[in-house]
Amino acid sequence: RADLKRLKRDASSGRTASVAAGLGSPRGSVAADFSPPRSDADLKVAATGAQQSSSDSQMVGALVKRHKNALLAALAAIIVVAAALAYIFRPALPPPTVSAYVQLTNDAVPKVLYGTDGTRLYLSDGSVGVAQMSVSGGNVAPVSFNLPGAIQGIMSVSPDGSRLLVGEMKGLSAAPGPLWAVPTLGGSPIRLADTEGAGGAWSPDGERLVYASGNALYLANGDGSASRKLVSLPGLLAQGAHLSTSPTWSPDGREIAITLTDPKTQINYLWEVSADGQNLHEMFPGWHAQSGECCGQWTPDGKYFVFGSQGQIWTAREVGSFFDKVDREPVQLTSGTVSYRYPVPSRDGKTLFAVAGFRRGELERYGAKAKAFTPFLGGISAQDVAFSSDGHWVAYVSFPGGVLMRSKLDGSHKLQLSSPPLYAVLPRWSPDGKEIAFYGQEQGKPSRIYEVPPAGGTPQPLLPGFSGNQADPSWSPGGASLAFGGRSNAGPTAIHILNVQTRQIAALPDSEGLFSPRWSPDGRYLVALRSNSSGLMLFDLKTQKWTVLVKGIVGYPCWSHDGRYVFFDRFAGNEAVERVSVPGGNVEQVASLKGLQQAGLYGFWFGLTPEDSPLVLKDAGTEEIVSMAWHEP
Repeated sequence: RADLKRLKRDASSGRTASVAAGLGSPRGSVAADFSPPRSDADLKVAATGAQQSSSDSQMVGALVKRHKNALLAALAAIIVVAAALAYIFRPALPPPTVSAYVQLTNDAVPKVLYGTDGTRLYLSDGSVGVAQMSVSGGNVAPVSFNLPGAIQGIMSVSPDGSRLLVGEMKGLSAAPGPLWAVPTLGGSPIRLADTEGAGGAWSPDGERLVYASGNALYLANGDGSASRKLVSLPGLLAQGAHLSTSPTWSPDGREIAITLTDPKTQINYLWEVSADGQNLHEMFPGWHAQSGECCGQWTPDGKYFVFGSQGQIWTAREVGSFFDKVDREPVQLTSGTVSYRYPVPSRDGKTLFAVAGFRRGELERYGAKAKAFTPFLGGISAQDVAFSSDGHWVAYVSFPGGVLMRSKLDGSHKLQLSSPPLYAVLPRWSPDGKEIAFYGQEQGKPSRIYEVPPAGGTPQPLLPGFSGNQADPSWSPGGASLAFGGRSNAGPTAIHILNVQTRQIAALPDSEGLFSPRWSPDGRYLVALRSNSSGLMLFDLKTQKWTVLVKGIVGYPCWSHDGRYVFFDRFAGNEAVERVSVPGGNVEQVASLKGLQQAGLYGFWFGLTPEDSPLVLKDAGTEEIVSMAWHEP
């Protein structure tokens, strides 16, 4: 600093300027020829100035040489700061958009979209089952697999579009079974070694196969050989989306995404793991934690990940660059009153396919004489219908809103008994008609049993001291006890009995793994379902013993009003309303449900009128496959 100050002082003194004026003309110039002769004093001054100028230049050079590293570091720091400021303040890349909506189907039945091979879409159609159609629209045609047993459905389409990954169900339990490769152009299915799973997908190069079984992901060769455990999963493979929750690969084959269900909250979340089994993590932690996400896939270029949440399609940027500023927070692609689910990007990345529709039900009753279903209570969109013991009042839950309502049988004196965000399920009138017990669900919280007077009021928790999930309350005939299914802390589901007066709770012996109890009208028996709905069990309160009453996939058991039968919904194959005699165990069909599209919180609902006529919630909504033009910035 001192050297620079001296240099500045010398420069401002004018000596350098005077020397430059005296020596500025080139040798041999005209000015030099006509300049007057210099005196000895002038020559001395000029020599002194030249010497001073040479000294200053040497000094500057020495300074630069001495501080070379510092100057280079300062220059580098300036460049880095300038680049950082340019990166931070550069404009953000706009999100992708969709436009030009085109409806590809027109049958209004429920659908699930699995994938595409580039020219065809593969889906589940409520009228024909597993099916395929052109990506440009047209008729939906069923797909035949010629497998030994019943199929789960299509899990994925091979990268070259030549094969479908299909899962087979194992026996009447509908448990995940063998995996098969089925040629899309026809031919015999090929068993993929000894693999068994509930969802799977081939890698982008077709050389590897990932599939889910139990609470783990497994990795095998493309033909199913050399299978090994890849990673244990922190949740259960989501089942509600009918295989659209299968694992999916990123286009570069480095990442695998899968939809998992939190066993405590029953909310679906998207998880991601590297193809080597490392770095298992939630994809969008804390984002819409009360709603969850489902059924995601990468776009072909790997830049974006599309998925469903809150009834709409969302996308998140996966790949960025130094020059493009990107926001990795999910952005909404669709909106409005129409819901969108199961997004599938086209193979060329120019189109996004999805299922669009409205959800609505229509309550119908089966007439034994006409052998047909007809609208009941005006065909309202309601499920979980329950009648008071005097037969004058009815309680029901609106669909899909989940609001508990009460009214007369003719629809008069209607009153709302619950409000969102609580979703009411399976209300039950107390024998004296003074209380209605039901269980309620809130996103992110364990289910709880509530009671509310039919005259209205705030629903109150009936079992505040019982930790874990509580569900399916059932009053004893006298109203002194309440049976319910529950999971205490981290233990298995079991049947519990609440003493209404003392508030004491006791578990039924040997009821682990059972849920959904129903008390017989005479108070002697309880029936309950196995946790996977693979059978109906009967408990004799006198002998304190359980026996198998019905085998197979069944749901929503209901006692006849005389206590001689238990009616239930039958699944997996011949869908029908059936009844079984108690205690004899003879099963007979009451009404066929084949071809009847049902709706409800769990995809269906079944109940009985006071005359023991079957009640179902018919699906009166509409779902269609749509295509949307995809626009990337």
